[in-house]
Amino acid sequence: KVAIKGIERELICPACKELFTHPLILPCQHNVCHKCVKEILFAFEDSFADGGSESSNQSSPRIRISASSMDRIDRINRSGRKRNSLTPRSTLFPCPGCQRDIDLGERGINGLFRNFTLETIVERYRQAARAAIAIMCDFCKPPPQEATKSCMDCSASYCNECFKIHHPWGTVKAQHEYVGPTTNFRPKILMCPEHEMERVNMYCDICRRPVCHLCKLGGGHANHRVTTMSTAYKTLKEKLSKDIEYLISKESQVKAHITQLDLLLKETECNSERAKQEASQSFEKLYYVLEEKKSAALRAIETSKNIRLEKLQTQVEEYQGLLENNGLVGYAQEVLKETDPSCFVQTAKQLHVRIQKATESLKSFRPAAETTFEDFVVDTAKQEDILGDLSFCSNGLEIPEINEEQSRMYKKALISWECPGKTESADIYVLEYHKLNREEESVTWQKTEVCGKSKVLSDLDEDSSYAFRVRGYKGSICSPWSREVILRTPPAPVFSFLFDDKCGYNSEHLQLNPRRTSVESRAGLPLLLGSERLQVGCYTTLDYIIGDTGIAKGKHFWAFHVEAYSYLVKVGVVPSNKIQKLFHNTHDVTSPR
Repeated sequence: KVAIKGIERELICPACKELFTHPLILPCQHNVCHKCVKEILFAFEDSFADGGSESSNQSSPRIRISASSMDRIDRINRSGRKRNSLTPRSTLFPCPGCQRDIDLGERGINGLFRNFTLETIVERYRQAARAAIAIMCDFCKPPPQEATKSCMDCSASYCNECFKIHHPWGTVKAQHEYVGPTTNFRPKILMCPEHEMERVNMYCDICRRPVCHLCKLGGGHANHRVTTMSTAYKTLKEKLSKDIEYLISKESQVKAHITQLDLLLKETECNSERAKQEASQSFEKLYYVLEEKKSAALRAIETSKNIRLEKLQTQVEEYQGLLENNGLVGYAQEVLKETDPSCFVQTAKQLHVRIQKATESLKSFRPAAETTFEDFVVDTAKQEDILGDLSFCSNGLEIPEINEEQSRMYKKALISWECPGKTESADIYVLEYHKLNREEESVTWQKTEVCGKSKVLSDLDEDSSYAFRVRGYKGSICSPWSREVILRTPPAPVFSFLFDDKCGYNSEHLQLNPRRTSVESRAGLPLLLGSERLQVGCYTTLDYIIGDTGIAKGKHFWAFHVEAYSYLVKVGVVPSNKIQKLFHNTHDVTSPR
């Protein structure tokens, strides 16, 4: 027997990371708590209603929606109506086990089976874990007695006395099935979730789930291969038993692999420490270079400061000498006291020259040195960009390429990329973009992290060119930047519209999709005859369809896509007063312009 405590890992819900509570089986065969499924769907609906904001996925503290799941919200086309019931409307479910979008079908949660087998195993695990914690009787008056048995038909636990009272001898209840005390009550017969009054009696090999005879006759499994429940039970049990026996027979090989993995764990620890030391040494070298540059810059500034201070101090002393009874002026005043002409002339000539220079300097005052240190500003913009991109570069990651054909620039920019090689793809991508502006000397890239291989960008200026580049990250390892791609936004505000399914729409000749975003001609004899006449230049009639919104004024940008297999398509604009005339006179092939 397998120890019940050794399988705890298999009993944990991948969403809430707790023991399963009423687990449901998803179409991908993973199990998730019933409450977790509803909370995830509610969280996704809130994300759609709020435009996929990061704050909206915090609606439930039990659920941890991954970043990749949140990124998939942008790719799921859901209605914007507010939730007004306790049952979520979403049918596309992001499985937390395999991280894939699973279609739950029209019935949603109601179409999922409850995994009673897993529920029973979880209950046995809980009983083994709590051991001494007894299950109490549900019908005793306070204080309740410890339960001795549980009725599977009544879904309740009883002590001996209460069981006799509620299951009297000779009544129908006396025939109820009872087991030891438990909190896990499961139905005796598994009913079909799509046809609630029918029991499941077959197994669909395609969908890998139990079905009833109505599912096979006219339901979603009509064309699927099915087997009887007894045959499926026998086949699956034999396969599972054989696989378990095989694994048990390979126990020595499994132990050898575990030993090898333990060695790899230790080797990983040692290699990581070595990598840390090498990374620290690399950064220490950068620190040393920066410290040297810092010291040299500070020394240059200090030297320049001392020279300037010396010049300014000398200039201060010279101007102090121009004050009365002080310095040069005081000396000149003393010279003027000389009465001997010969001695006076001998001294006054040189003094007069000095006085003239002082007078000229006084008329055009100019500091001997600059006070600003603009020449000593360190420009580190390029170095900051380089250091910002500093990471573990590896040749193992492919360089992503921006797909210009799949990228679109309308009201918002849809940027798509792909990795051409078959090597391991990145965990996350960083998309950078900036507006091309000739006046700006330095380029400032705007950065956004993406889990998928496409990103929708908003708030772009119209009639402007933008450069885009992308790189992949796997842990701390990054790929080189992709080739820069330049795309241009439309030259005017984007005009959005849908096709009108009322005004002049001919449903016999045209087929409009439910979202009113595309239209096709209905195939048939009239179309073939019309195409024959078109080939010889004899236009008979044309089918028209118009947009549901009109343009009143201004310049607008609008776009459409014509499939390659189309034969004749005319697109343009028409005044509102000519719309009725256009639909009545279908021979007019000159309109719209």
